[in-house]
Amino acid sequence: MTTATVIMSAMTLASTTAELPQWGGVRPPEELANNPFIQEWNTPHQTPPFSEIELAHYEPAFDFAIAVNRAEIESIVANPEPATFENTIVAMEQAGELLNRVSGVFFVLNGSCTSDEMQKIAMNITPKLTELSNDVALNPRLFERVKSVYDQRKKLHLDTEDMQLLEQTYKGFARQGAALSDADKELYRQYTSELSQLTLEFGQNALASTNAFSLNITDPAKVEELPDFVKEGMAAEAKARGEEGWTLTLHAPSYGPFMTYSSQRDIKETLYRAYNSRSVGGEFDNMENIRRIAELRLKIANLLGYKCYADYVLEDRMAESTKTVNGFLDELLDATYDYAKRDVKAISDYAHSLGLEGELMPWDWAYYNEKYKEEKYAINDEQVKPYLQLENVKNAVFMLANRLYGITFHEAPQIEVYHPEATAYEVKDNNGELLAVLYLDFFPRESKRQGAWMTEFRGTKCVNGKEQRPLVSLVMNFTKPTETTPSLLTFDEFTTFLHEFGHGLHGLLAKGKYESINGTSVKRDFVELPSQIMENWATEKEYLDLWAKHYQTGEPMPAELIEKLIAAKNYLAAYFNVRQLSFGMLDMAYHTTTSRIEGDIRDFELRAIEPTKVVPIVDGTAMSPSFTHIFSGGYATGYYGYKWAEVLAADAFSYFDKEGIFNRKVAEKFRRELLEKGGHEHPMTLYKNFRGHKPKTKALIDQMNLE
Repeated sequence: MTTATVIMSAMTLASTTAELPQWGGVRPPEELANNPFIQEWNTPHQTPPFSEIELAHYEPAFDFAIAVNRAEIESIVANPEPATFENTIVAMEQAGELLNRVSGVFFVLNGSCTSDEMQKIAMNITPKLTELSNDVALNPRLFERVKSVYDQRKKLHLDTEDMQLLEQTYKGFARQGAALSDADKELYRQYTSELSQLTLEFGQNALASTNAFSLNITDPAKVEELPDFVKEGMAAEAKARGEEGWTLTLHAPSYGPFMTYSSQRDIKETLYRAYNSRSVGGEFDNMENIRRIAELRLKIANLLGYKCYADYVLEDRMAESTKTVNGFLDELLDATYDYAKRDVKAISDYAHSLGLEGELMPWDWAYYNEKYKEEKYAINDEQVKPYLQLENVKNAVFMLANRLYGITFHEAPQIEVYHPEATAYEVKDNNGELLAVLYLDFFPRESKRQGAWMTEFRGTKCVNGKEQRPLVSLVMNFTKPTETTPSLLTFDEFTTFLHEFGHGLHGLLAKGKYESINGTSVKRDFVELPSQIMENWATEKEYLDLWAKHYQTGEPMPAELIEKLIAAKNYLAAYFNVRQLSFGMLDMAYHTTTSRIEGDIRDFELRAIEPTKVVPIVDGTAMSPSFTHIFSGGYATGYYGYKWAEVLAADAFSYFDKEGIFNRKVAEKFRRELLEKGGHEHPMTLYKNFRGHKPKTKALIDQMNLE
């Protein structure tokens, strides 16, 4: 892997103000002469020169970029010519190039390589960015120009992409308060400014609370039963912390395997309570943040004329209404709840048959679940992991993309990465043209938030007829290699890789003139389709036969093991479906409130998820205070979208299933109608163009194969 120092010799950065490029017609001040964000990036594909960027560069760059963006907007407003699509709508779309450059780097790194200093910078710049957003959205002269173009839209003979940009621009202004009175605009500013700070604080608290816990074990008897990969990971964690023995944390590669393979109920109860009470009270408490975030969202919705926040959000989603979403969640719950209860009873009865005393508790679930699955299907992660060496999985995922879309991936040591554990790749189309740069970052660290995600340093767009290709990043928290064993993925981690890679393809294959409606810039309940559909290949024998080999012997995964994987595909499908529905219903509960939430947040959560309850609730625990998806991650009134997209994915994959899982005609149609077009049209239109009909909820229920 190439480090930052190798790149230095290839870079030539300007050092004087006279040599610096102007941004939006604004010349940088002298004190920014050595700030890499202001300079031209003479790097491969104009990728970020990470080694040149210091923490001290961010705030001055943000301040200048904000000033440039203000100047760009003022230039549009002050244009004496009548408003046109080009001089107003396109000009706005192209404004903010420098701000996008700085934001693209900062916010990607703040999620994957944060520090106390970066979090302080985030707290400092967030109010400034919110103020800028409000100043643009609430500018009456700017809105007047936008509305003037919008009112003429039927006479402008715009193509589909141009029309979508115009409509989204106009709606964006209307939905951000452009038509409010001056007094209400001021309230809108206050609410959004406070909200942006609180959501940022929420995420920082959740990460800090996760990192604050560790549990060191020195008694060998407590870990003797664990698989080697679990013990080795715990030993490596202890060594890194300067501790003896074995150390557990609340990060997924540590927490999950221990809960799955350990019979130590007391330790697992401690872990479970710690994990499920993150940011519940204490130094990193999020309880009041939840109450205030929900209240501010309600106030914003009311100000804009909506009964609740969900009504405001869903008007601009594929689902289009609160009624549709609640009906969708209820339909899936009604179809699967009794099966979920049966799933839980089966695990409970099995646990008691093995000597469990008392009620099956949540901290017992993973252990007996794994044992039951192993007995019923004769399969467990220990059997599968040797065939899922990370390097082989990565190459297999690349190979799948090549079989479907003809694209290739080439490791690019000449491209600088932001962390030693990350790797950069050039992605090329079947004609050899560059499609994108892809960064992969696989392993957990304290500076990285939990989970897995796709993001971009920059997206796809065209400027003056020249196409800018995207810089895409996939960030995961997979099982680390040890001193004796390479990284061997669990089957869930393999599926996660496919999922995030699907998001990556949405970005890598994007085409279009306007970044704001390209790639993953689609309606929130549509964005998970490209990721969810990729998970289907995880249990396709025809695919696994091509590459799944034992990391030591090179022997292919046995046919009987693949058959077991396929048979176990829908294991506890109803239970996991209901569990996912509980998250969606909790999200909807917070955002369909029509008054301030009073009382204990934990009581509110319990009432919201009561219809989905199939396992005991543990006193003192709550998921809401660490539910970053909806309180700091952009999924507010959007968590249902995962199930919504599962329906889309089940229905869409049935097309591949019928024609062949590597069928290039189907894949090319999926690429052309969905992946390349991003948000160019309403998602239902795009989906029907691909599939020929609307998605059917029955497709997902049928895929679960409930019996």
